[in-house]
Amino acid sequence: MVISVPATSANLGPGFDTLGLALGLYNTFSITPARLSSIHISGEGKERVKLRVDNVFVKIFNDILALHEYPKDNFKFSFHNCIPISRGLGSSSAVIIGAIMSAYHIMQKPINKQEMLNLALHYENHPDNITPALYGGFNIAMLEHTESRTNAKKIPEKNTQVVSFQASLPPEIKAVVVIPNMTISTRYSRRTLPKKYSTKDAVFNLSHACMLSAAFITQKWDLLRAASADRFHQDVRMKSLPVLFNVRKIALEHGALLSTLSGSGSSFLNICYKDDSANLALKLRDEFPKFRVLELDFDNMGACLREL
Repeated sequence: MVISVPATSANLGPGFDTLGLALGLYNTFSITPARLSSIHISGEGKERVKLRVDNVFVKIFNDILALHEYPKDNFKFSFHNCIPISRGLGSSSAVIIGAIMSAYHIMQKPINKQEMLNLALHYENHPDNITPALYGGFNIAMLEHTESRTNAKKIPEKNTQVVSFQASLPPEIKAVVVIPNMTISTRYSRRTLPKKYSTKDAVFNLSHACMLSAAFITQKWDLLRAASADRFHQDVRMKSLPVLFNVRKIALEHGALLSTLSGSGSSFLNICYKDDSANLALKLRDEFPKFRVLELDFDNMGACLREL
């Protein structure tokens, strides 16, 4: 089988751990039966020995097979990675979704996307990246906690599931993504965030996240700039890489409708009209020659599988 999973950009400013979208940049996972198991990596991360000796995709894949007591077998895993690693573009979510989808296909066990999404929460406890990776398009995702009494001791067990909404993105807009040559650790950056927020800031982010969602759903792109403002996380995270403030400034001055930190960074997502993308990308390349700048369409399909 071959599975492709798109890159994702989460938060989109005020939608902390809630909003995300899928980009036309993919990791591809190819799995074929083999006499001996092996891992082959090309593209992003090919030089990282750890990805071959302690591969998360293979670990999740084998965990699921073992959970269902599926007979152990050998496979050739070939990974072609186009999603930069540790740059806030959902590379880990692509791995998680790809591994789950491939394991169930190997076992020939039916599983729908909602069930895959809930299973993915065991490996990624925030739904803003895994949801668009699976569904494509623009996504709003929240966690719903329910209680069941199905165990023998009648003790309530908490179950968590993702509740989501997806809207497709039209070809009239494009993403121009700036990828710095430095990383921002998600774990470290979360520790730098405030433990408490004022009511004023909470209302600010709530109102902006609502307006941003409405803008994407109704395709009123003129609302994106104002609606993407944030008081929860962006500026705090960007202080560890101050050049990002200038990336945002330049982008908004040269046609970006929205310019936000992608996930926890260090990549920056800029959305603009299709006709403006080439000029915006050129300007950003001129201003930041050491950074990668990609012009990307949006992905509306999400994770896809095809048999070899």
